[in-house]
Amino acid sequence: MTVQADRLSFVLPRERDAAAPPEARGLARDEVRLLVADSGLTHARFRELPDHLRPGDLVVVNNSATMSSAVDATLDGEPVVLHFSTWLDDGRWVVELRTTQRTPYPAERLVPGGVLRLPGAEASLCAPWLPGARRLWIAEINADVARLLAAHGRPITYSYVSQRWSASYYSTVFGRVPGSAEMPSAARPFTERLVLDLIAAGVVLTPVTLHTGVSSPESGEPPSPERLVVPASTARLVNATKAAGGRVVAVGTTVTRALETVADPSGLVRAASGWTEFVLGADRQARVIDGLITGWHAPGASHLDLLVAVAGEQTVTAAYDLAVDTGYLWHEFGDSALLFAAGR
Repeated sequence: MTVQADRLSFVLPRERDAAAPPEARGLARDEVRLLVADSGLTHARFRELPDHLRPGDLVVVNNSATMSSAVDATLDGEPVVLHFSTWLDDGRWVVELRTTQRTPYPAERLVPGGVLRLPGAEASLCAPWLPGARRLWIAEINADVARLLAAHGRPITYSYVSQRWSASYYSTVFGRVPGSAEMPSAARPFTERLVLDLIAAGVVLTPVTLHTGVSSPESGEPPSPERLVVPASTARLVNATKAAGGRVVAVGTTVTRALETVADPSGLVRAASGWTEFVLGADRQARVIDGLITGWHAPGASHLDLLVAVAGEQTVTAAYDLAVDTGYLWHEFGDSALLFAAGR
């Protein structure tokens, strides 16, 4: 594995894509594999997570719940799929258009004023959302989107998932606040029993909210702005844990982004709500997060920069090398990792 342009570069065999939930492979959610990078590299099962944390550690979770954000539509009579990413403060929505084969819709065919026909509704394209990119568009929707998604939506899936799975497979035990276009998947392996085991082991859990947008950005496109809420109670727990010498462990890149967004240069966290455009990477190392529970990210994904900013290049490279060599599975239905920064 090599590092190029601040991102880990590696070859991922297609058979490493988890094409179905672990339940379809005869496993409980918390029976997926867990690679722990601490003082060394250890193979485990996710339900053994309490064995790799300490009393007094703080696990921060994302309580955003996944919406059924994909809706069938037509554009100039052509069948397409519309992904609802996030709502804007003026009532419009950020959307992504895909073909029925779940590939990106040709950008040159998207123009302002284009109208998509949805079940009982229309979406009018206004303009691209992000400067220099045409994947995500701002759209006006002439319907109640929550009702539209409840009646006609389904979970967003990509080509490596060969069949459709119901919304329950895209939920997490922590999801309480609807708003994520895609599942905050690092939390998928958690079960109610595992949460109780963590509490019994002296580990504290606390929430933030970060509503994820759609993934699969264009080459060179930064992570999209996302909505967040860091409650005052969580900020106090994070600061108290750090002051007492405990470790703050983020469940996913979403939690990492939320907490690092609201951290000052000394690592002190404050309560906040609104939008974040923050990007963790080579120019800004982690100030708050000591460890990260995460799924496995595809070659070239911007999330890899975030992993390096938390755990360091050497740790992440070694973990990915071993995961590739020993058959770990990738993506939202795949296996997991617990990555600690050196010396944490």
